[in-house]
Amino acid sequence: MLDLSIIIVNYKTPKLILNCLASIHTYTEGIDFEVIVVDNQSGDDSQAVILAQYPTVRWFDMGYNAGFARANNYGIKQAKARNVLLLNSDTLLTDNVLARCVGILDKQPDVAAVSVLQRGGGGQLRPNLYTTFGQMRRAFYILPAGAFFQNWLHRLIPDPQYSDPNQVEWLSGAFLMTRPSTIALAGGLDESFFMYGEDVEWGYRLGKHGRLLLLREASFIHLEYGSSDDNQQHVVTHINRFKPQIQVSQLLWVRKQYGVGAYLVLILHYLLMIPIVYAWKIAVNLRDRRLPWADLENQRAFTQQVGIFLRFFWKTLFNRPGFYKV
Repeated sequence: MLDLSIIIVNYKTPKLILNCLASIHTYTEGIDFEVIVVDNQSGDDSQAVILAQYPTVRWFDMGYNAGFARANNYGIKQAKARNVLLLNSDTLLTDNVLARCVGILDKQPDVAAVSVLQRGGGGQLRPNLYTTFGQMRRAFYILPAGAFFQNWLHRLIPDPQYSDPNQVEWLSGAFLMTRPSTIALAGGLDESFFMYGEDVEWGYRLGKHGRLLLLREASFIHLEYGSSDDNQQHVVTHINRFKPQIQVSQLLWVRKQYGVGAYLVLILHYLLMIPIVYAWKIAVNLRDRRLPWADLENQRAFTQQVGIFLRFFWKTLFNRPGFYKV
């Protein structure tokens, strides 16, 4: 039996996948693996380009842009190995990390899933990666900067404490290795998610069947946003920190994991923030002797984002199965 099935979802990223596969074949030793590519209706020459260089890749077409969860679930069903790895197309390996993770799952049956640290394209460790549910939830609240509000949020939404420094509450779907036997117990990725948030919700269910480990002494390169056309156009500010698709998915996760109350608190928070951010900016304009309505683009953008969240309000409130795609 194969040691590992590597599942890569493709959406118009053949060059990234070629680089990813080259790094896999360069550095992976001591295990037998297969590569499964699931295509989300790229509509380009991805299949021909990739199979020309790596003819052993098992290629599957979804027939539509199914997003991350559905495409990976399909790949998991095709897997022939005793371990599976969800791996983003925009990733590179720099050492034999796959064999190391397989060894962890083989030797520690109490571990449900394993991952490693992420580095950027320049090799630097990516800071501020969330590893607990509390870190994620605290980031949803738009509060004034400063220690007072951050400490208050920490008391309200604390993080768990583990004896093992490698143990976390969830692992990024960019690199997540687990067993089909564990997936059979926890269930696959929730297919209501289009992109983002599905790995957080999955971490909650996987964690019921064992520890989740993020190996601090191992890493991979995550270039990020290989198939995202709008990432560079998204300007992040204090109040506009969310890309709409990300936050729609994260709100769905909050509703699924923490219930109606936690979801309604967040929606109410965003609604109340609309007049607050306008009033704050108008006050700043008056202080600076400018027109009250000057430079309100940031506030308008926030209002538009809340409007997008509200498009999914009733569907999310009642946790209706569907396809939460912006």
